[in-house]
Amino acid sequence: MSDHSTEYQGSATMDKITSLAKRRGFVFQSSEIYGGQNGAWDYGPLGVELKNRIARNWWKEMTQLHDDIVGLDAAILMHPRTWEASGHVENFTDPLVDCKKCKTRFRADQIPPENLAAKKCPDCGGDLTDTRKFNLMFETHIGAVEDEAGIIYLRPETAQGIYVNYKNIIQSNRMKIPFGIAQIGKAFRNEIVTKNFIFRTCEFEQMEMQFFVKPGTDVEWFNEWKKRRWAYYEKLGVRMDSLRWHQHGSGELAHYAKDAYDIEYLFPMGWKELEGIHNRSNYDLTRHTRYSGKDLQYIDQENSNERYIPFIIETSAGLTRTLLMLLCDAYDEEKVISEKNSGGSEGISGETSQETRGSADDWRTVLHFHPAVAPVTVAVLPLMKKDGLAELAQDIRSGLKEDFATDYDQAGAIGRRYRRQDEAGTPFCVTVDYESKENGTVTLRFRDSMEQIRVHKDELATRLYQEIKAYKRIK
Repeated sequence: MSDHSTEYQGSATMDKITSLAKRRGFVFQSSEIYGGQNGAWDYGPLGVELKNRIARNWWKEMTQLHDDIVGLDAAILMHPRTWEASGHVENFTDPLVDCKKCKTRFRADQIPPENLAAKKCPDCGGDLTDTRKFNLMFETHIGAVEDEAGIIYLRPETAQGIYVNYKNIIQSNRMKIPFGIAQIGKAFRNEIVTKNFIFRTCEFEQMEMQFFVKPGTDVEWFNEWKKRRWAYYEKLGVRMDSLRWHQHGSGELAHYAKDAYDIEYLFPMGWKELEGIHNRSNYDLTRHTRYSGKDLQYIDQENSNERYIPFIIETSAGLTRTLLMLLCDAYDEEKVISEKNSGGSEGISGETSQETRGSADDWRTVLHFHPAVAPVTVAVLPLMKKDGLAELAQDIRSGLKEDFATDYDQAGAIGRRYRRQDEAGTPFCVTVDYESKENGTVTLRFRDSMEQIRVHKDELATRLYQEIKAYKRIK
């Protein structure tokens, strides 16, 4: 569990990530043609594929690989009393101050204490207003008349949908404690300060799992889930020296928490929270019991019908924040001396152009995504458009589509096409050349090492599955 230097060591900057994200179709500013909507972003063709693959990978990890965890998709709109019971109406606020001179708005807990004490703006030196509380929930109305009776909120988190359904899932799926409920879904927070690209936004997606345990076993399960969630990022191929633990001190603990740790990632803007693991005690179910009037005790039929309110261990990660982390973690700029070819020939099929072989002055931008989450798994590239190579390449792509996310590119020199796929994070390229017509073999090129090997087209799918399963990040 790393606790390394506070200085960012990667080649990525937020400007580079933002530029790449727009240029390659990962993320666009929402409503950009109208000047953009602050705190909202749209995910383009590569971005939505990356986001969906992160979600599927997390879902597999949390449900498919665990017999004691099931899934849920709860509604965004919930009964308003839910948010009274959860404490959000009373406690979900930010302390805010405004500069009377430059009109900049700050969270009071994120400006230097000396500025706050002197009521002096850290940007321009102007006078600050008094600190006031601002509720982060988006409020709207349901029904034909906008009055207090119709007030409803866009959910600020997905966890409460799990808590109010916990008894339904026990009864319908015969779940026994300990067990978990996983959910991926949209949440909304009226963030005043949105910055660092998609790191903090008003609309985002969460990947949460709530694990229900018997009181007295919560510390053991809390430590167990800390280990499991740390190991998950290692499986994703994340640079583990860019991760560390941060324990919440007494002044940081949320009103519901008995203990809490964050997994922090060293983003270009510094160490920031990536995922939280929380011991929520029995706060949530106790509050919902009181506010709903429903008995949410668990009845342990295997232990003389013992009754108790379960404790909850929560793992909570932002889907879109994880996407940003993977973009930053995967990004690299590398000097390329030559493309490696195990066949011993220069380039591909005897091609010796500088674009194919690389040169001492050749640099590439590359995203080292794990193949399990890469937006495109394999790109199929005909060496030439003519002589039937394009048709053969399309046939090969069609045979791979059923099992892999594929791309096809026949425009430009093969070296340039490799660079385009590297920049999109595509782990494998298949090049179809004249030898492919003769003996059915193609060149399989690996993104990270740039190694090239010959593989028969009929064995491609099997080989790709093997390479994905055995994938280890080189750097």
